[in-house]
Amino acid sequence: MMASELQKLIKKNRGFYVKMRILHKGRQPEKSLFFRYYQWILWFSFTLYFLTSFFITNKPIQLSKPRASGSKLSLPSRVLFESVNKTSQQPYLKNPGFSLPLSSSSSFFLLKTDVINGLFLSLAAMFKDLKIFIYELPSEYNENWLSNKRCSNHLFASEVAIHRALLNADDFRTFDPKEADFFFVPVYVSCNFSTVNGFPTIVHARSLLFSAIQFITKNYPFWNRSQGFDHIFVASHDYGACFHAMEDRAIDNGIPEFLMNSILLQTFGVNYKHPCQDVENVLIPPYISPESIRKTLEKAPLTGNRDIMVFFRGKMEVHPTNVSGKFYSKRVRTEIWRRYKADRRFYLQRHRFTGYQSEITRSVFCLCPLGWAPWSPRLVESVALGCVPVIIADGIRLPFSSAVKWSEISLTVAEREVGKLGQILEHVAATNLSTIQKNLWDPAVRRALLFNDHMQRRDATWQILTSLYKKLNRSYRRSRVPSQ
Repeated sequence: MMASELQKLIKKNRGFYVKMRILHKGRQPEKSLFFRYYQWILWFSFTLYFLTSFFITNKPIQLSKPRASGSKLSLPSRVLFESVNKTSQQPYLKNPGFSLPLSSSSSFFLLKTDVINGLFLSLAAMFKDLKIFIYELPSEYNENWLSNKRCSNHLFASEVAIHRALLNADDFRTFDPKEADFFFVPVYVSCNFSTVNGFPTIVHARSLLFSAIQFITKNYPFWNRSQGFDHIFVASHDYGACFHAMEDRAIDNGIPEFLMNSILLQTFGVNYKHPCQDVENVLIPPYISPESIRKTLEKAPLTGNRDIMVFFRGKMEVHPTNVSGKFYSKRVRTEIWRRYKADRRFYLQRHRFTGYQSEITRSVFCLCPLGWAPWSPRLVESVALGCVPVIIADGIRLPFSSAVKWSEISLTVAEREVGKLGQILEHVAATNLSTIQKNLWDPAVRRALLFNDHMQRRDATWQILTSLYKKLNRSYRRSRVPSQ
């Protein structure tokens, strides 16, 4: 092309460009609309990119298929240990009450956290006007029991933990009982430890609670006006508000008449009709100290092996009929011991060991069989320490099912199938174990089952408040407010 022709073409295009600029000045609103549409497309594309990146970089680790082996510890089990190590070797993000492995998609994790924070704020706004009044009872009902340090740390200690968390919950606590939707009665009935075996004895529970109600009715008008309908108690014992460790005795005794109208926060729950849950209740997890979990995870070697395939430490009677004449654990633990005590895949211990949580961090599957009652603190410890819970308790109802997808993080084995336990776990090890482990290490799961002195978003106390908010129809104050 000649130089003179090129100059003419440039001048021609420049005129077109100037003309287009003049035209666009008269169409400014259309430009704004276009850019808004463009920004929306750009935002959607980035979101899709992060989601795709996350799922691609976080594929479950596939386990090898079973192969013949001369050792009792088969290849799927060894591969299982290696797959868990890949998880444990990742760096950990430390948070109060839990730890979790960071994936390579940390940027997506931060984005996910922002979304969770936003949801937390919306939930807080949803029940921001929920108010709870905490009775100030004489110290013999609660504070005096704390002289024994076990009172605030043993498996029934949720009665202490919930009280502490509510005392610190400024957004939900009210000092004006006229503003209250619910009234919390802080009585510690589980801190009377036997001098014979050290176990909590709750024979005094009914009389202590009845005495507390007498004090309340004498000094406040709120119990009598609703007959306790809007009052809350904690029953963190084997059979909840029936206050007995033996099921037959608990059923015979039943729930005390003076508690039948109230709300019970209790650890006992089954998915069939039972006299010990025949009351308005919120199912809660047993207490495990968040501090103990944190310390255990700090000590657990990040590159260490999960060299125990199946773990259980606890009471396993060789002869299931004990001094009470009852069959402990419905013979389930005895059967586990009889069948698997010599099996190298199983690490079974019948004696106490204070450092047992370190054994959980080394284990892949943790057995959670029933004892006298269906529930067990092992369930929470297993989840918190990353060991897949194997629940052996027919009909058990598990806490906070809306927050914890139990079917995705645990295994349930029928009591009658204990004899097939080895086969069942080998099959899981060779198929979908890595998916279960990935679900198990979701920080929201761990958080939902732990009580903190200062309530954290979506922790166990938060879950309780969410459940109580759904029971506001029991609030005397709200029933007296005229509808708008």
